[in-house]
Amino acid sequence: MERWVIEYGYIAIFLLMLAESACIPFPSEVTMLVGGWYAADGSLDFFWVGAAGVMGNMVGSWIAYGVGRTTGRGVLDRYGRYIFIRKHDIDKAEIWWDKYGEAATFFSRLLPVIRTFISLPAGIARMPFGKFTLYTFLGVIPWTYALTYAGVLVEDNWEKVLGYFDVPTLIIGGLLLLAIGYFLVKRRRQRATQ
Repeated sequence: MERWVIEYGYIAIFLLMLAESACIPFPSEVTMLVGGWYAADGSLDFFWVGAAGVMGNMVGSWIAYGVGRTTGRGVLDRYGRYIFIRKHDIDKAEIWWDKYGEAATFFSRLLPVIRTFISLPAGIARMPFGKFTLYTFLGVIPWTYALTYAGVLVEDNWEKVLGYFDVPTLIIGGLLLLAIGYFLVKRRRQRATQ
């Protein structure tokens, strides 16, 4: 990845951040720390590293949003039962999204793992595109520039700093897996009692 960034510069940062936001779990922490590292040594400009990351995030988020909006709820209604999702669950999720979706779109951009996938439910819920774009934009700016700045600060030590992201990522990923496991066990028990 270092070679990509030094060889292709801002285009590499844009494409790597686009991939992450389009639900391809490529860690933005790595991309932006490396970009910040090259900004520190003068190979790249700090502002443009961050801007490339923000724009990559935006375009990738639009792609994931478009997939969610295009496939919509119909896919969940049709195939959700195979992963223990019932129509009733989807109805509850839509009510929750109507109430908290805007805040979720903004705050999830600041969380590892979740930030990669939040655009899909926004599209499925048909969140207005303008609002989705605004909250996504406002959420990705602090994340992207903070990581770029961290890369500038740590310079050659950026690989060591990546280890600090492991624990929060593992905690969030673990909590998501526990929530899914709980949901699946609960669903099986409900089916067994019917």
